[in-house]
Amino acid sequence: MLPDDLDVLMITFNRPHYTELALSSLLNNSSKSTRVWVWHNGTDQKTLEVVHSFRQHLHNFHHSRENVHLTMPTNWLYKNAEGRFLSKVDDDCIVPPRWDATLIHAHKDEPRFGVIGCWRFQEEDFFPEIASKKIHKFKNGRQLLVNFWVEGSGYVIKRECVDALGILKHNQSFTDYCINVARAGWTNGWLYPFLYQEHMDDPRAANSALKKDSDLKQFLPLSARRNSVDSLSEWTAQLRRSALLAQQAPIDPTYWSPTRRKLRNLKHRARSLLSKKSRLW
Repeated sequence: MLPDDLDVLMITFNRPHYTELALSSLLNNSSKSTRVWVWHNGTDQKTLEVVHSFRQHLHNFHHSRENVHLTMPTNWLYKNAEGRFLSKVDDDCIVPPRWDATLIHAHKDEPRFGVIGCWRFQEEDFFPEIASKKIHKFKNGRQLLVNFWVEGSGYVIKRECVDALGILKHNQSFTDYCINVARAGWTNGWLYPFLYQEHMDDPRAANSALKKDSDLKQFLPLSARRNSVDSLSEWTAQLRRSALLAQQAPIDPTYWSPTRRKLRNLKHRARSLLSKKSRLW
């Protein structure tokens, strides 16, 4: 029988200020039994110094001089961790006090929970009239905003899910992994009332470094870069759309079948291509 401990991963790269805030909050706001693993990418000296300043409090540390994205670091944790629960917290997120104990207790109350997490959107991004349709009640009064995926930060997944599905496949996103967990019969979502984790890449967050449009050039989030965002208003609008999508997304397993997802992706790419052509014309 595995212990009820949590092993949590943080991937760091080149943002020393964010890393110090995020790693400090993770260590201070977690239970003593929670083990923190850090995978550091790249050679940014200031960020390395921040990580090493916490080294005595880390359970495990790995340094990759190459900037390796999600799959390899996550699988490092999933393959080597010893606890019954697994997690990742991003280096741009500040978790609330007792976040780990709260999520673990919810897991232990409800065996059907697969991946449950903290919410990182703003209060203004929550639409009760929409979300209420997906807020379900479970054992011991637990409530969950049910969804087929959660953010890849501030979540807790049962080891049973990883044992059943295996580690992440090459280039598999965490969203895809969560969808597979849900399709296998577990229930995913955000604990409600929400456990709020501050997302520092949200310009509205208290500790955000994104104060003006020019800051995006220096601190551009990966998702913003992928979507060619070049202003704070555009980035904020994208975050709001993401929050709305999470509250609207269907929870019908057939909607998330591989075939239907592939068809939707093809339609989306076709619409994007037509939109680009129309702008050229």
